[in-house]
Parts: sequence; C-alpha cells; structure tokens
Amino acid sequence: MTTENSNTVNTHSSGGIVSKSLLSIVLIFVESALTLMLRFDPKLRQLAYPLAKAGTVVCIRSYLPHITIYATFGYRGILLDSELPEDKPAADIIINGYSFQLINALINHNPDHVDALQIRGDAALVENLKALMVRMGIGGAIHNALAKFTGGNKQKPTPEEKAEKIANYQLKINEQAERIDALSMENKRLAIQLAEQKSKNKTTFIVMIIAIIVAVVSIIMHFVI
Repeated sequence: MTTENSNTVNTHSSGGIVSKSLLSIVLIFVESALTLMLRFDPKLRQLAYPLAKAGTVVCIRSYLPHITIYATFGYRGILLDSELPEDKPAADIIINGYSFQLINALINHNPDHVDALQIRGDAALVENLKALMVRMGIGGAIHNALAKFTGGNKQKPTPEEKAEKIANYQLKINEQAERIDALSMENKRLAIQLAEQKSKNKTTFIVMIIAIIVAVVSIIMHFVI
C-alpha cells in the first residue's frame, strides 16, 4: 500500500514542493480506482497478468512538478507507493515524462500519447504495459463501458478463425446435403413401393371382379341347365 509520512515533503530544486501526505492520499484513491477497473474488465486483467506474474515494479517520474511514484504489479492488484519496495534493488520499467504527458496518456484512449512517454525496460513487459495504459485510460474505460452496452466489444476474428468457421459451415452444409439426398432416396423408395402396392391392389381388384363374374355366370348356368 502507499507510504504515508505526515509532515514530510518531496522537494526538488526545479520542480517545487509536493506534500507526501497529500501524495499518499491521492495514491490511495488511484489504487482503489485501478482495483475496480481490474475487477470489472477481464481484458485489463489479461494484459496485467504477465506484469503481475513477473512482480513488475514500474517507476513513474513526472516533471513539473517533480514526483516519483512506484507501481508494483501483483495478483492482488497494483500497489502504488512513493518509495521503491525493499525487496527490489531497482525498478523493472522506468517511465519519464512531463505531468501533462502523463495526464494525456491517462485520459485519452490513444496509443500515440502513451508512445510520447519515455519508457525503458524489458521489451515484452514494456509492450504489455503500453497496452495496459491505453486500455486503462479514461477514454479507454468509457469506450469499454459503451462497448459492453452496445455489444461492440467483440474481437474481430483472425484469418485462421474465419477459415475455421467457413470450414465448419461447409461441413454442416455437406452434412445437410447428405441428409437431403438420403431423404430424397427414401421418398423415391416409398413412392415406388406405393406405386407397386397400388398396382397390386388394382390387379387384385380386377381378379376379384372376374371371379365374381365367373361365380355369377356359374350360378346362372347351374340353374338354367
């Protein structure tokens, strides 16, 4: 959590004076906001996971005013402090920039504002951090919230996924075609059986008529003769 030292100040020769107690209060509010964002945004948690797995510590140095903040990524969230954690000899990633640049990066959903900052560290961790900062920006948060309500948060399928979907659709179409062919053949077989049965019935009917006629003639001849 944040380090709170009352009645102490962070003084730099060219940047003025910033109260550590005030900074600690601000960091507590920011921590709470980050915790909520991570809790309700699965994509944000996914981007933060590699940083948390590595226990990444990010040093953020702003100018005008001069402020140094350390952000420690962990499985429980992002902890902010004005001092480097004791178990870390140095920060894994260092961010340098003017205060207005940091503010632009936080309030805009724009990768260009993040790229404007000087970020040094492991290339993979830096890329994850940049993606996290873009999505974490206020503009990004608003965009993500709107996407949840409008259903626009669906990721575009990759060419491989599209090809797989097309193949699945084609397979289903072929299966349906085979079923239709089988049903058509069954219908033809039933139609032939029905025609044969009708023919048999007709023949039986004719034979019965002839038999009746013969029987009637025989009876008549019997009485006449």
